[in-house]
Amino acid sequence: MAYEETVAQRVREVFGERPDLVEKKMFGGIAFMLSGHMCCGVVEDRLMARVGPHQYEEALAHAHAHEMDFTGKSLKGFVFVAPEGFATDAELESWVCSCEDFIRTLPPK
Repeated sequence: MAYEETVAQRVREVFGERPDLVEKKMFGGIAFMLSGHMCCGVVEDRLMARVGPHQYEEALAHAHAHEMDFTGKSLKGFVFVAPEGFATDAELESWVCSCEDFIRTLPPK
């Protein structure tokens, strides 16, 4: 499984230059780590968004979001967003900001 580089580049542009941003290949795609925590990523052409358990149901209510499921069991707090759900830069930025907001609630690594 590969990831769409154009989507990954768009995510990079949202983050900008950050010393705490690291990219790691995982889940058959690429993950963006902030301060050691997985924040979001790209798998195929979908955005993988770590919104956390409190925002999970709200995130799933978006038309183009669905459960993230690799093993037959969904990962609570993570959603996949189809490309239609982040077609504009503002939509992508909104998802990435939601992920970053959740990461800020986690203890430092």
